[in-house]
Amino acid sequence: MRTWRRVILKAARPAAACAAWTSAARAAWTMASAVALLVLGAMSARAEIPDRALDAQLAQLDRFGYNEPDKAAQQLRALLADPAHAAHRLHIDYTLGRNAVQAGRPDDVRRTAAELEAQPGGRPLSRMLLAEFQDRQGQTGRSGEMAQLALDELSPACPAGATTTIPPGCDARVMIQALRLVARAQGARGEYAFAETSLRRALSLAQALQDHSLSGTMMGSLAVNSQVRDEPAAAQQWMAQAWQLAQGDVSAMSRAKMVESMVSSRRGDRSAQLAALEDALRLAEQSGGRRDVALLQNNLLDAYIHTDQSAKAVQLARLALPVVQFYNDQTVERTLRHNLSVALVQQRQFEPARREIARVLEMAQGDFDPVRRALQLRELGEAYAKVGQPKEALRLYHEERALSADTARRNRESSLQQLRLKYDSEAKQRDLELLRREQTLQDRELGNRRLAQYVGVGLAALLGLSLILIGVMLARVRDANRKLKAKQSLLRAQSERDPLTDLANRRHFLAVMDRHAKDMFTGALLMIDIDHFKHVNDRHGHAAGDAVIIEVSRRIAQAVRAEDLVVRWGGEEFLVFARNVAPDQLQLLAERILFIVGGEPVPTAAGPLRVTCSIGFAHFPLPPAQLALHWEQAVNWADMALYTAKSQGRNRARGIVTVEAGDAQALIQIEADFDAACSSERVQLQTLLGPASPEAPEAAA
Repeated sequence: MRTWRRVILKAARPAAACAAWTSAARAAWTMASAVALLVLGAMSARAEIPDRALDAQLAQLDRFGYNEPDKAAQQLRALLADPAHAAHRLHIDYTLGRNAVQAGRPDDVRRTAAELEAQPGGRPLSRMLLAEFQDRQGQTGRSGEMAQLALDELSPACPAGATTTIPPGCDARVMIQALRLVARAQGARGEYAFAETSLRRALSLAQALQDHSLSGTMMGSLAVNSQVRDEPAAAQQWMAQAWQLAQGDVSAMSRAKMVESMVSSRRGDRSAQLAALEDALRLAEQSGGRRDVALLQNNLLDAYIHTDQSAKAVQLARLALPVVQFYNDQTVERTLRHNLSVALVQQRQFEPARREIARVLEMAQGDFDPVRRALQLRELGEAYAKVGQPKEALRLYHEERALSADTARRNRESSLQQLRLKYDSEAKQRDLELLRREQTLQDRELGNRRLAQYVGVGLAALLGLSLILIGVMLARVRDANRKLKAKQSLLRAQSERDPLTDLANRRHFLAVMDRHAKDMFTGALLMIDIDHFKHVNDRHGHAAGDAVIIEVSRRIAQAVRAEDLVVRWGGEEFLVFARNVAPDQLQLLAERILFIVGGEPVPTAAGPLRVTCSIGFAHFPLPPAQLALHWEQAVNWADMALYTAKSQGRNRARGIVTVEAGDAQALIQIEADFDAACSSERVQLQTLLGPASPEAPEAAA
């Protein structure tokens, strides 16, 4: 019923002149023959890869089955019954299994996986089928582990780098699915650098297959991953390429718009997210895919939640939930129920919200996805805070902070490991290049010796050697210039980091302001000063003072959002630039910094020291007149607010609420006598108190 790819190894007899082998040569030949037989066995156990026409047909039915699983299954069974496709039964069975995954039929999935496992070459396909099923059930971690096992078996036959052709024996389409699931699991663990490597390899294979739909999907995943890694330019480039590929395909255009909404959401641009989702939903409705529509409704209700349209969000969730349950898609159902719980909290329907939260936790049993869970905790905490439930909001905040710290650690570790792998590979390439050059030089020397026997061509040989030397010199000059530029880039980066805390310094902040705030400064500034820091140095020494500065900088970086810029302004002063924070969220950010910095004593060699801070903050342009300010003026206003916080007792934050000034000259007058402006209520400030001082070994250190 099946034909298998076979490799026939032919060994030529040695020539008569080489008939007298040594025992070592015979042993080497025996070992080579054994290896060849092992390769033959491995190749014969590999499933026959479908030809291009059948592969494209299976891919089309696979995509069609996402919205119409029953109709797609009927056509796949017809292919299975066709004797012309008997050699490719394994891949048709696998596609039928994926169809059962999409339809939410777990018994059919397990049965098909068992059948694939029992067939020669079917083990990686069986593992991939189980991985797809676990992913559909929301078990991202387990899915990634199972997909990695399949990937280990499939990888030897497929190229690891960029490629334009698929070599014989490479099951490219299954490889792409395995890489996609592995990348999803890596992203769930915060290992975004590894996820990008997996996605780039998958994209290379999809482009070699000339599958525009699959290539666009991989580009969309790369766009979201780049935005998560704070690389907006790369994310924009991937989105543009995906959109270009999607032209003429309504479903692909809908998916591209959905990616645009996800990137906009990560960027904090809610209006762009909402517009992209509405476009995506309109395109999905044109294509007639019920499941695509339900998925987009889920994403749209998330946008409604973040734009204070909770009533619309609840209504949309009630529409999408039955469709998602019909397909038994627990991954989407978990996300949808979480979004519904947030909308219910915003509607003050606390008991229904708790039931939805409990259902989400129940569905997540057995799968640990810290990135998704941290985001859920943050959204729920913000919702409870908005409706005046501080106790519940604070509990969720502490839980989310612990998860976010662990995710950040994983991301740092994966990035460092990725760099180490890159540098090791480059070192090996340099060694190989050096050996190649040495061999080339030796060959040239032998050639020169032969040419030296011919007097007539001696001059030409000398001229050729001169040209070679000139080329080598030019190559060395280019290499020296490249290394010099690399060192200059490294020195420039080091010059913009504070060596003690590894935070950005003033030089980096000035560069950011030069790019983003040349004419008018917008955003929020928080000026932070460690209270009584001189006492720490005087009583406990500069080593303890350095320990306090390092720990406080770490706590501030932990308290702010990933997109916020934290700067060591000088000494014990820090500056936070929050570009996209809303005015009503700025107070929460300042309060979070107060409590994280002063909540627990700082461990030092001199013992634990209680440390608090004072904060001055403001959102620009200053309300209500919204007058334009240069960034240096904005820093000065935040510093004046900090001064009032320190003068009123420290361990507190003072934020500028309104400034009664009709023009720039009025602002200058207020700056000249800020205290008088505050007393006359031309400047209105709000006060946030820090954590109460417990009995501690070092009070007000």
